[in-house]
Amino acid sequence: MPNPDITLTKETIHNPNEPRHFMRLKPVAGRVRVLRDGVVLAETTDAMRVLEVGKDVYDPVFYLPERDVSARLGPNPRSTHCPLKGDAVYFDLLGPDGEIRQPEIAWSYAKPFDFATGLAGRIAFYARHVTVEEAPA
Repeated sequence: MPNPDITLTKETIHNPNEPRHFMRLKPVAGRVRVLRDGVVLAETTDAMRVLEVGKDVYDPVFYLPERDVSARLGPNPRSTHCPLKGDAVYFDLLGPDGEIRQPEIAWSYAKPFDFATGLAGRIAFYARHVTVEEAPA
């Protein structure tokens, strides 16, 4: 009989304390652009898609290399902890004079756990604040 405490999937990262909480990092075979009001904030052919199951099945999230983010981002005081990824830091979108245009528009894991190193050096944007476009390679 199957054990309900174990998820039988390949290539996933499981929460050490709750195996039913897991994620999968998948490279995107194409171009991902992040826009706000028609302005490109980031664009890459090196995005990672994170698929996660926890208390629910979460919407996929794209993580883009920091080097491919053209938006001016500033630190936000918020921080959170994820048992799969590590400690998250948050960013505000800044205008040309340093004013905050959108608080908490993005986040990253500066020092992700060893099993989530695929997220190192990457930034994700909140879909509710931006438009994300994915195009084939």
